[in-house]
Amino acid sequence: MKVDTVGAPRRTRRPAADPAPPPSSSSPRRAGLRRRIADNLVGYLFLAAGILAFALFSWYPIVRGFLLSFQQVNFAGPADWVGLDNFHRLFADPLFLTAWRNTLWFTALALVFGFAAPFVTAVVLNELRHGRAYLRMTVYLPVMLPPIVTVLLWRWFYDPGPGLFNHALGILHLPPQQWLESENLSMLSLVLVSTWANMGTTTLIYLAALQGVPGELYEAAQLDGASIRQRLWHVTIPQMRFILLITLLLQVIGTMQVFIEPFVLTGGGPNDATVTVLLLLYRYAFVYNDFGLASAMSTVLFVVLGAFAGLYLRLTRSKG
Repeated sequence: MKVDTVGAPRRTRRPAADPAPPPSSSSPRRAGLRRRIADNLVGYLFLAAGILAFALFSWYPIVRGFLLSFQQVNFAGPADWVGLDNFHRLFADPLFLTAWRNTLWFTALALVFGFAAPFVTAVVLNELRHGRAYLRMTVYLPVMLPPIVTVLLWRWFYDPGPGLFNHALGILHLPPQQWLESENLSMLSLVLVSTWANMGTTTLIYLAALQGVPGELYEAAQLDGASIRQRLWHVTIPQMRFILLITLLLQVIGTMQVFIEPFVLTGGGPNDATVTVLLLLYRYAFVYNDFGLASAMSTVLFVVLGAFAGLYLRLTRSKG
């Protein structure tokens, strides 16, 4: 049977709707990033301010000083580029070698006194059972004094007339000494001032390290009949070897930058016996007004101290 399709309504086929686009995976990620930025905005602002201050007061002076070492400048006119001329004049100055020799001699004496004294003091304080807190405060007290106050106090100690040290020598019927006017005693006098003023911090570091030495090691050594000296040599020092090495490097870096003691107490005398690197740098810049030569000196010092700082970072990284 046929079906007549004439006149029958035709059905129009609707166009298929476009498929909905898949949700973008970057949209939730962007929203999360914006949310994290908004939550930590205050922290980012503080971080940016710290980085800006560090760049302005630390990085910029380093770069500026390095550029000045290749220039001749008096800050009254335009700078003249002189290349390596400042370094040639620096190495030709006889005081350059004298300053480095005095600085290395000061560093060596500081290691003899300033490195051993805090360690011995820390060991003694660690063995005490009464008055430990009071003695720790007494040892740390010089660190809290301003450096200029400490130096002026010791200048009175060294006074050749009514000074404390010569007065003590007089009580012992010993001849007075020219502590700061003698070429043989002046550097040692500066080292004693620096040691007394700075040993408190190192002593507390050693005390904290001694608390971490296991007591079982001391008990085993004592049962084996080890004396105090043997326990110190075979237990304490090996357990604190890393701390001792780090403080040694930090002390070398610090003592090579000595300035206040020779500047206030001796002025570099007598006969340039206490002229240090930083004191000579100060003379170049603010006495002779030769800032290019002073910048060259600071660049040389930066390279030397940078080598010690690199060794320090390498040791701490390997320990970590």
